[in-house]
Amino acid sequence: MFQVLSGAWALLLGMMLLQVGNGMQGTLLGIRGALEGFSTFEMSVVMSSYFVGFLFGSRMAPEMIRRVGHVRVFAALGSMISAVLILYPTVTEPWAWSIGRVLIGFCFSGVYVTAESWLNNSATNATRGKALSLYMMVQMVGIVSAQAIMVLADPSGYVLFVIPSVLVSLAFAPILLSVSPTPAFGTTKPLSLRQIMKISPLGCVGMLLTGGVFAAQFGMAAVYGAEAGLSVPQISAFVAAFYVAAVVAQYPIGWMSDRMDRRKLIAGVSLITGGGALVGMMFGDNYWFLILAAVLVGGTSNPIYSLLIAYTNDFLEHDDMAAAAGGMVFINGLGAIAGPLIVGWMMGVIGPGGYFLYIAVLMFALVGYAIYRMTQRAAPSMQQTDSYQPVSPESSPMAVEYAQEVAIESAQDENQG
Repeated sequence: MFQVLSGAWALLLGMMLLQVGNGMQGTLLGIRGALEGFSTFEMSVVMSSYFVGFLFGSRMAPEMIRRVGHVRVFAALGSMISAVLILYPTVTEPWAWSIGRVLIGFCFSGVYVTAESWLNNSATNATRGKALSLYMMVQMVGIVSAQAIMVLADPSGYVLFVIPSVLVSLAFAPILLSVSPTPAFGTTKPLSLRQIMKISPLGCVGMLLTGGVFAAQFGMAAVYGAEAGLSVPQISAFVAAFYVAAVVAQYPIGWMSDRMDRRKLIAGVSLITGGGALVGMMFGDNYWFLILAAVLVGGTSNPIYSLLIAYTNDFLEHDDMAAAAGGMVFINGLGAIAGPLIVGWMMGVIGPGGYFLYIAVLMFALVGYAIYRMTQRAAPSMQQTDSYQPVSPESSPMAVEYAQEVAIESAQDENQG
């Protein structure tokens, strides 16, 4: 672990600061939008816009890097993020925020692609798994830390917009001033969506559904909190609960994933997610039940993303795993774009409870489909499966490819052993 930190500490520190900025802007806009009188649907459009930009960024960033290089792309996108963050309070209109969110989503996606390729380049076969785990950990630490900062100032003012802008600007200093060499950049030609769907129908359907659930957490949790009448500290704790639980539950679920039929685990974990959402819907007037709901939903829905990738890998040759990564992330992105829009509409029709109802419907649908798929083909043997690797739903295709490499190396080591 020390070897990983000594070689990549600047990148990991920078990514943590970036995630603080990203986590703050999502929660802050949800709270500030309510103070400005934005409707729930207007806020859903604002939140959905981030995922539109993120999806396009994940597709375009590799070409940008090939044309002008890692450093220029990294610096340019970072400057854009910092500028947009500080411009939000100057034009408090839904259309302006939507444009800003598209830009920020695009830029963060490009930054992730660049940083993740750097991280992969700095790791060896022996340290790649630890480097990926540290990367995912600092991302979650950044998002959770962002929620704590939210209580330091009034969200109706300007200070909370300045803080993430400054943090994002500072994040690039250790990375760009480090002595890490710029990696050669190459991408794998992705498998078509039709090919991936044929290989793993459950993986594709699950990715679409979990994309919608993740977008509800990352984009609409603060909007829900504002609509439910929570205070700023309560909203911050509510949002943080999703991510803290995700970190805690990731590894126990991963351990089970490598020791049982993954479809059963996907169905079981999705059932817990749906049950947690029902708790939030039925007992939303009790704050502690809301925290419990966030823990159950966040702790189970985030690992499902990694479970679906691992399950799809079970039906792929090692050479095709990286090629499938881009398609899987794209499907997840489509669900993420639609998620906030549907949540916003449901909350507008039936009130704040529509937030948790939406999550419950999607997760119970995944339970049903996973059970159906069990009747369509036999599970692969434990000897045929690859290792589970934790990866964040907000990661770019580069991180998913990176996780695929770790899974392949782990499987090969086990076979040799």
